Amino acid sequence: MKKFTKFTALALSLAMVVASFAGCGTAAGANTFKIGGIGPTTGGAAIYGTAVKNGADLAIKEINAAGGINGVQIEYNFQDDELDNEKSVNAYNALKDWGMNILVGPTTSGCCVAVAAESVNDNMFQITPSGSSVDCIKNDNVFQVCFTDPNQGIGAAAYIGQNNVASKVAVIYDSSDVYSSGIYTKFAQEAGNQPFDIVSAEAFTADSKTDFSVQLQKAADNGAELVFLPIYYTEASLILTQAASAGYNFKFFGCDGLDGILGVENFDTSLAEGVMLLTPFAADAKDEKTQKFVADYEAAYGETPNQFAADAYDAVYIIKAAIEKSGAKPSMSVSELGDALKGAMTQISVDGLTGAAMTWTTDGAVNKAPKAMEIKNGNYALIQD
Repeated sequence: MKKFTKFTALALSLAMVVASFAGCGTAAGANTFKIGGIGPTTGGAAIYGTAVKNGADLAIKEINAAGGINGVQIEYNFQDDELDNEKSVNAYNALKDWGMNILVGPTTSGCCVAVAAESVNDNMFQITPSGSSVDCIKNDNVFQVCFTDPNQGIGAAAYIGQNNVASKVAVIYDSSDVYSSGIYTKFAQEAGNQPFDIVSAEAFTADSKTDFSVQLQKAADNGAELVFLPIYYTEASLILTQAASAGYNFKFFGCDGLDGILGVENFDTSLAEGVMLLTPFAADAKDEKTQKFVADYEAAYGETPNQFAADAYDAVYIIKAAIEKSGAKPSMSVSELGDALKGAMTQISVDGLTGAAMTWTTDGAVNKAPKAMEIKNGNYALIQD
């Protein structure tokens, strides 16, 4: 009996080892899609990451309540990366250990690029709601919901020129950030086709982003009527505050990175009155889909959703459409699921909050039209054409 017990124990141990290798890289026996999310929920860009977390959460709860995707429920796990590339990669690895087989994120471009360098090795399907750098999608497993940086730069310049917003434009941008520098490069190129002049273009870096007196003085000295800010809301709030203190009366125009400026702690939001920005989403839009989303989001999280929340909400429904198109199952390996969803992305069209009839090509970029917004009476208001 003793010998039989030892033999049985050995056999069971061997069986467990074999099973562990057989399951490596697969979702064998899984009965849920496990979606991971990454973004900053603490630190200077917390408004972005929190919005992405909540937007995806709302969509997942809706889908699960309606019966899931082809009858399969979704599990969701969101990790804070604190807007740090290394921490974002650590979050990716933690989510892999959890069993993630689809990634929504990261939220910001730099972190997205860092994680994409890892996810390509796993062929993990990755869709970023708001990572807009073209470097985010240089691998074929990554897709975007937001506009690429070049498209934002071109679109901003075209809007300013075609709507005669200003004839003399200054630019203040972050040369150390791929998001900001990427938008500025294309903005400057497109400006050559538009009826306005760039009279100054002054950079700052991650190490010098608290005092913008020099950049603002250059804009004033060169007669700028408008300052283009392809930057994030934290730095933009400082620029607006310092411009007001110095008595400058510029118009300000930005891209999706300015969405969130009204939520900056201790910022006098009256200084943002009249700020214009291009974005794919406006919470005051009158269509039924947007109004339902806004009402549900406010009820669940106690605040009005911004573009990042809408992008993440759309990202989950895009995943749903790709799964339904491909017939993908959670029992597939991560790589098999990645292949199935990549193939489906070029075949689907999704009507979302941030775009009607959104489509994708194999380069991972989305096709949709931007909207122009202006901050009025402390709210984001859609500019009607």
